[in-house]
Amino acid sequence: MDKLIIILYTIPLLFVFCYSLIQLDLVRLYLLAHRKIQSISANNQSSQPFITIQLPIFNELYVVECLIDAVCTINYPKECLEIQILDDSTDETTEIISERIKYYQNLGFDLVHIRRNNRVGFKAGALAEGLLIAKGEFIAIFDADFLPDKTFLEKTIPYFQDTKIGMVQTHWTHLNRNFSMITDLQAFGLDAHFSVEQVGRNFGGHFINFNGTAGIWRKNTINDAGGWSADTLTEDLDLSYRAQLKGWKFHYLEALASPAELPIEMNALKTQQRRWSKGAAECARKHLWNVLKATNISFTTKIHAFFHLLNSAAFICMLTLSVLSVAIQSNVKSSNQYHFYFQLIGFFQISLVFLAIFYWFGNRKFVHFAVFLIKFPLFLSFMMGLSLHNSLAVLEGYFGRKTPFVRTPKFNIVNQSTSWTSNKYLSGTISSLTIIELFLMLFFGWASWRDWQFQDYQLMFFHTMFTFGFASVSLLSIFHQLIRK
Repeated sequence: MDKLIIILYTIPLLFVFCYSLIQLDLVRLYLLAHRKIQSISANNQSSQPFITIQLPIFNELYVVECLIDAVCTINYPKECLEIQILDDSTDETTEIISERIKYYQNLGFDLVHIRRNNRVGFKAGALAEGLLIAKGEFIAIFDADFLPDKTFLEKTIPYFQDTKIGMVQTHWTHLNRNFSMITDLQAFGLDAHFSVEQVGRNFGGHFINFNGTAGIWRKNTINDAGGWSADTLTEDLDLSYRAQLKGWKFHYLEALASPAELPIEMNALKTQQRRWSKGAAECARKHLWNVLKATNISFTTKIHAFFHLLNSAAFICMLTLSVLSVAIQSNVKSSNQYHFYFQLIGFFQISLVFLAIFYWFGNRKFVHFAVFLIKFPLFLSFMMGLSLHNSLAVLEGYFGRKTPFVRTPKFNIVNQSTSWTSNKYLSGTISSLTIIELFLMLFFGWASWRDWQFQDYQLMFFHTMFTFGFASVSLLSIFHQLIRK
């Protein structure tokens, strides 16, 4: 039994260690990339191609007006621009859209209001239907909570002078980063992705992903890769891998910011995290073997793609290590037979150092190092608190259990002076999973007390982080339900 526990503990430990090495390599590539000046002047663009902007919308009454207004201020000739509003709404959002369309059509804009009788394929289905009649040679996409920069098109289109470029993705920034601890920690994680990960993979010639919004595609690339598909919850990652496996190149434009809203309510964040985690697992199930057997990509790119597609498995590893650590302390650690093993696994805790380096370079523009030393363990604890919720989503993805696409509720709130508790799109019930998270908070609190009794301070730190994480996630889930109007 002891040997089985050790084996089950070692497997996720090795995965996390290898994953942290990949993240460290991305830091290396990121730093190399920033030694080079990579830009293309808009003046090199001899013509202005026709562009379609797609805005996929479903019940977004709080933000849709701001989105349409922002898109209609983008610097680009009206005669070369089509704006498709892909509206699957079932509430008053449709009336708001209709009014804004009339206003901008009177100003000479080409706005098309595309309504569907059903939501077949959800966002992917809406994008696919709009693509059938899109007049543009290039397709820009913005989700409802984005406010694109006026220079978005003039700064992205020049990269398509390279006929091998199929997609250009821009850098997400956050309108409400400082709203609360929840938004601050989300920004902390996303900033590392939109700097170190995307820049590092792109500079290294590895696969990157379209992030679902704030990017622009060559229409031929979408069609050549097989079009939008709704068989995963992350249609963006799915199409990205299909296109790059076909040989198309992507460009990540870190210098161009595309501001958006972060979820401010815990249950809304859980909805987003579930979709991202499960969708990534579904894409791993769909594409991992195709990547490994591909003959047109390098071994190094395959390794990076392997951990890119399997990155949501880190939640399963995290949860497994936490639970088994209690069993190891009770049944194994006191045995002299395994003394060398525990000395050895102590080395693998260097993974935390590698991850700290990764997140430092992803956030050094926003936080002082002293603040980072506090925020990094807080962020890890917060992710630990989401580990049960996300692990179940990942397992569903790996085993092929299909569930509907559930969008993240938007709020249009960037400061604490505005109330959000009457948002009509929020769920009205406390899930059974939240109750289990409460139990895990108590379990790891007990484990921390037990570590103190055993004077095992190394595990005590680990278990305390889990206690804080599950406490934050479960209690905020309940609190945000109770304060709703």
